[in-house]
Amino acid sequence: MSAELISILVLVVVFVIATTRSINMGALAFAAAFGVGELVADLDADKIFAGFPGDLFVVLVGVTYLFAIARANGTTDWLVHASIRLVRGRVVLIPWVMFVLTGALTAIGAVSPAAVAIVAPIALSFAARYSISPLLMGAMVVHGAQGGGFSPISIYGSIVNGIVEREGLPGNEVALFLASLIVNLVIAGVVFVLFGGLKLRGDGVLVEAATTSGKAGKVANSAGARAGSGTGTGTDENAREREHGEGASEEADEDTSRLNPARTATLAALVALVVAVLAFDLDAGLTSITLAVLLSTCWPEDSRNAVTQIAWPTVLLICGVLTYVGVLDQMGTIDWAGEGVSDIGVPLLSAVLLCYIGALVSAFASSVGIMGALIPLAVPFLAQGEIGAVGMVAALAVSATVVDVSPFSTNGALVLAAAPDVDRERFFRQLMMYGGVVVAVVPAVVWLALVVPGWG
Repeated sequence: MSAELISILVLVVVFVIATTRSINMGALAFAAAFGVGELVADLDADKIFAGFPGDLFVVLVGVTYLFAIARANGTTDWLVHASIRLVRGRVVLIPWVMFVLTGALTAIGAVSPAAVAIVAPIALSFAARYSISPLLMGAMVVHGAQGGGFSPISIYGSIVNGIVEREGLPGNEVALFLASLIVNLVIAGVVFVLFGGLKLRGDGVLVEAATTSGKAGKVANSAGARAGSGTGTGTDENAREREHGEGASEEADEDTSRLNPARTATLAALVALVVAVLAFDLDAGLTSITLAVLLSTCWPEDSRNAVTQIAWPTVLLICGVLTYVGVLDQMGTIDWAGEGVSDIGVPLLSAVLLCYIGALVSAFASSVGIMGALIPLAVPFLAQGEIGAVGMVAALAVSATVVDVSPFSTNGALVLAAAPDVDRERFFRQLMMYGGVVVAVVPAVVWLALVVPGWG
C-alpha cells in the first residue's frame, strides 16, 4: 500500500473516530500528523509544524475573544432586543429578524455555533409563544448564521480565504460571501413558505402589544387577589411576591435594552473591526485582539472570563486539521489524490462528487474540518483550468456548511436543545429529514449554479 493511500485512509479514520467517539477532530489530526509524518513520510518535527496555520490561529483567537467580551457585557443581548424593536414586534417578521440577526453576528466574527447558541433560545421561545413551526424558526436561525458566515472578517470566510491563499488559488472574498448569502437566503425563503410563514401574515399580532396586554392582565389579577383577600395575609404575600418577580423581570428586560458605556464602546469596536479590515486591509486577528485588549483594560470586570470563552475547541480543530493537511502536502498526497480525481476524465463529475462528499461528511462532522481537507484536494484539477477556482471553492464551502441544520451537527443540536414545549423525538426526526433533503439537493444546485458556468 502506498504512503499516499495510507495518509488518506488515516484521514478517513480521523473523521470516523471524531464522529462516533466525540473526540475533537483537531486533536486526532495532530496525532495523525505526528504518526504519519514520522512513521510513513519520515518527516521531522520542524517539517510537521511547517503546516501549522499561525495566521488562522490568531484570527480564531482574536475574533472569538472580542465576541466573548461582547457577550459578557450584554452587547449581543442589546442587539437582539434592538432587532425586535426594529420590526415593532410583528410576528410574521420575527423569523426574518432571527435570520438577519444570526447572519449579522457571524458576519462580524462570531463563530456560527456561538451565534446560534445566542439567538436560538430566543427564537424558539417566540416560536412556542406564537405557534410558529419550530422547524421553520430553527432553520431560519441556522441558515442565517451560514448566510453571514463567509464575510471577509468572519471565521469561515477567514479560514477559506486563508486556505485559498495558501494553496495559490485565485480567490474572490466578495463572491464567496455572496454565494453563501444568496443560497441560504433562497433556502430560507423556501422554508418560510413551506412551513407556514405566510400564514403568520394574517395574524396581525404584535409582540409588544401582546406583552403589554399580558402585563396588564397580571397587574389586574394581582389587584383582584388583593381586593378579594380580606384579612387573609397569605394571598397578599403571594401577590406581592408575583409583583416583585414581575418587577425584577421588567427591570432585567430594561437593562438588556439599554446602552451603557461598555456596550457603546463594544459596538464601536465591532464597527472599527469592519472598517479596519475592509477599508484598510488590516489583519482581522491582530485587530480583534487589539480591540479586545482595549476593552478589557477599560472594563476588566466584563472581560475577566472572556479568555475562557474563546472557541478553543474550534481553534484546536482547525489548527490540527490544517497541520495534517500540511503533512499531506509535503508527502505529495494532495497531488496524488487530485490526479486520481482528475483521472475520472470528467472534471465536472469530479467537482460534483467533491461537493457531495463535503455535504455528507459535514452533516455528521465538522464543516470547517471538511473544508480544510477538501479544498486542497481540489487544487490539482483546478490547476488544469477547465473548472473555475472561485466557483468551485464557493460550491465546496456552501455544500459543507449549508447542511449544519442536521441534528448531528453542532448548530442543529443547539436548535433541538433550545426548543421548548415540543415533542423532542418528533422534532429530531424533522430536523434529520430536513437535513437529508438539504444534503441530497443543495450540492447539485450549487454545482449547477457555481461550477458549471465556470466562475473564476
